[in-house]
Amino acid sequence: MARAPQQPPSKQPLPERSEREQPTFVLASASPRRLDLLRQAGLEPDQTDPADIDETRLPDETPCQMAERLACAKAQAVAARHAGAVVLAADTVVACGRRTLPKPADEADARRCLDLLSGRRHQVLTGLAVIDPAGHRRSRVVATAVVFKRLSDDEIAAYLASGEWRGKAGGYAIQGRAEALIRGINGSWSNVVGLPLRETVAMLQTAGLTVWAPC
Repeated sequence: MARAPQQPPSKQPLPERSEREQPTFVLASASPRRLDLLRQAGLEPDQTDPADIDETRLPDETPCQMAERLACAKAQAVAARHAGAVVLAADTVVACGRRTLPKPADEADARRCLDLLSGRRHQVLTGLAVIDPAGHRRSRVVATAVVFKRLSDDEIAAYLASGEWRGKAGGYAIQGRAEALIRGINGSWSNVVGLPLRETVAMLQTAGLTVWAPC
């Protein structure tokens, strides 16, 4: 009697990857703007752990080199406290030529920044560094060109009175009232806020993080 042909074993569907299986995601920043941008891309860090490092510019260091070096230093400092995690760090620098504009210490500092930026083109450079669960680090710098309109004394005075310049590199926030003072940008808008989303999401995915919502 002929034997019935054997049926090949049925393939069991692979278990779906759950959010629990993802590596811990740590944002090495206290910036609410960066956290908001990550959430906009559908990403929620498990922890925020700001790095406490010396951010003094080195002699002969370009703004681009400074942004990448500080992002890498922040990522390394925080990764040392979170073994097996994906760590994201960033540092944003506003540069006019080779000159780096600080986060103003006071209103006089902010006025000097706005006077310098008035009617001129400058660059916003964000250094990104991501460390994956195996401890491998990747880094890059994203640049956006920003052009301010020529600012009147009244516009500068009103912007300073708003207090929006506090804690902002270059003394302005494009996501606030300063957008009305900007003639145009070339590049990523979110980079000027503090985190270039397209590049950030790509680096996090390479590090093993699943992005559940489209950016």
